[in-house]
Order: sequence, then C-alpha cells, then structure tokens
Amino acid sequence: MAGLSSSLFVLSLLCVLPLYLCQQSYGGKLNPGYYAHSCPQAGEIVRSVVAQAVARETRMAASLMRLHFHDCFVQGCDGSLLLDSSGRIVSEKSSNPNSKSARGFEVVDQIKAQLEKQCPGTVSCADILTLAARDSSVLTGGPSWMVPLGRRDSRSASLSGSNNNIPAPNNTFQTILSKFNRQGLDVTDLVALSGSHTIGFSRCTSFRQRLYNQSGNGRPDMTLEQSFAANLRQRCPRSGGDQILSVLDKVSPAKFDNSYFKNLMENMGLLNSDQVLFSSNDKSRDLVKKYAEDQGEFFEQFAESMIKMGNISPLTGSSGEIRKDCRKINS
Repeated sequence: MAGLSSSLFVLSLLCVLPLYLCQQSYGGKLNPGYYAHSCPQAGEIVRSVVAQAVARETRMAASLMRLHFHDCFVQGCDGSLLLDSSGRIVSEKSSNPNSKSARGFEVVDQIKAQLEKQCPGTVSCADILTLAARDSSVLTGGPSWMVPLGRRDSRSASLSGSNNNIPAPNNTFQTILSKFNRQGLDVTDLVALSGSHTIGFSRCTSFRQRLYNQSGNGRPDMTLEQSFAANLRQRCPRSGGDQILSVLDKVSPAKFDNSYFKNLMENMGLLNSDQVLFSSNDKSRDLVKKYAEDQGEFFEQFAESMIKMGNISPLTGSSGEIRKDCRKINS
C-alpha cells in the first residue's frame, strides 16, 4: 500500500504538466490541473514546505489536516479560518474548537510567501490548505489523491459558524452526524474522516469529562477500557492541566494507518466523539470493523471523503479573492 501511495502522490504532482492529463472536474469548476499553466510549481512548493515542517515536528501533519477540516466546515473551504481579527473581521481562531488548539498557521504563511515569489496573486490560501492536508497524509504513510484545485479565498470569517458547525469532542453520535450531514457528508464520510485521528494529539480538556464526569453524575465513562482510563488519569488531572497532550492513537501516533479503528474496537478511543462511532450506531460500527480489518479499504474511502469534503461550497470564478497574505483580506 505504501508503494501505491507513493505512486499516486507522484501522479498527483504530474498534474502540473500537460493540462489534458488532469482535466477531470471534481466539483463544479475545480480540477487538479487548475494551476498547470499559471503556477506549475505550486504542488512542489507546498509539498516541500510541508515536508520540512513535518520533519521538524511529526505532529504538524495532524495539525495541518485539522486546519483544512475546520476551514471547510465553516462557510465552505474558503480559507476563512486563516484570517486574523481586524476591522470587521472577527477571527475563527478564537472559537471554542480553535482557541489554544488550532496550529500550523506559520507553515501556511511560509508556503504562501514562497508561492507569492514564484506566482504572485495566483494560488489561493484555501487551495494551500487542501494541498497541505493531502501532503500531510502522504508524509505520514497515508493515502494520496488528486486534489481538485481552483478555490478562491473568502473576504469574511464566521466565529458563530466555527462554534456551531464543528463537532465537539463530547457531542453525541447523532449530533456529530447531523453536523456532517449539513455539509453534505454522510456516515461513511464521518467514519473515514475520523480516521485522521490515527495521528496527532488531543488536549486534556477535550477528554477530561470521560475520565471523571461523563454524564454529569460524577462518574467516569464506563465504556472506556479501564486500564487505558487509569493511564489517562495519571496524565490528565480532574482540574488544571488543560493543555496536557495525549496521543489520539496509542499504538502508532505518528503513522497514518488503521490502528485507530482497532483501538475503537477495544474501547480505547481517546475522545468520546471517536468511541461513539463504535458504541452508538450499527452502521458506523460496521464501518469501524471494516476499516480495522482492511487498511486498503480505509485508505480508499479516506481519499474519496477528503475530496468530497474539499468540495464543500468553494468560491470560484469572480467570487472571493486570491489573498496576498493568508491572514488578512486584500485592501
């Protein structure tokens, strides 16, 4: 599978070559060959900067994937998450899902700076996030896919959208699924995309409730495997230590694989939003089992669902803009 991923990644980079090789549209006006003539170096620039960042800190791969997810769930994949507060803009970075946890913005800045040197005013920040998410998967051993391109950047942000649209760690299964459904994503997308938690970390504040007060009665979540829970309590106290990190996948936290799903079958999902995929719904449980048994099936569906998520309400044509600086709208 690793060889296949490498081959697919190389193929995706070849889409900077003859446009007819990559002309297929993946959603409206988006297609992988969008920058073939205007900025043929775009894919390689993004890949190079992301590779350097992940080499410095493996966790950055998960952080960049999360930026793409949190961007797309708020007014579409338009780079709105990257905007700082200024003037009429109230940044999504200060929302509950992003505050003190969203990271990787400096990597996006570095990519954008290099792209502006090579191809001024051409590659959008929204497309940077989409490419960086794919490259983060490949660099940690996960699948590759053709990335449809041609998104433009928003001139607005939505703090309320960020607070309301992004699933929270302690949401019920039905609440999470409803939030995915509102974006045009189904239960298969939910389970596959949740598999990105095979890499990365989560903060104590995101899973403390499961350890000490799951249902508001002062009792822990009894679906959590007890020895695993005991180890987590040693790292995550009842109060304080909100920023203490624990790995999302206890088996291979730096490798993109299917061990996340195997953990769920053993009741060792770190977040409630992870474990409910196995404990709360028959269809999602069956998908967890399938992906735990067959990594190839997971990789194939993850790639398909990432493309689908990346096509959520993109700005194209004359809508939006191509920001010169991903943190602020053009003057």
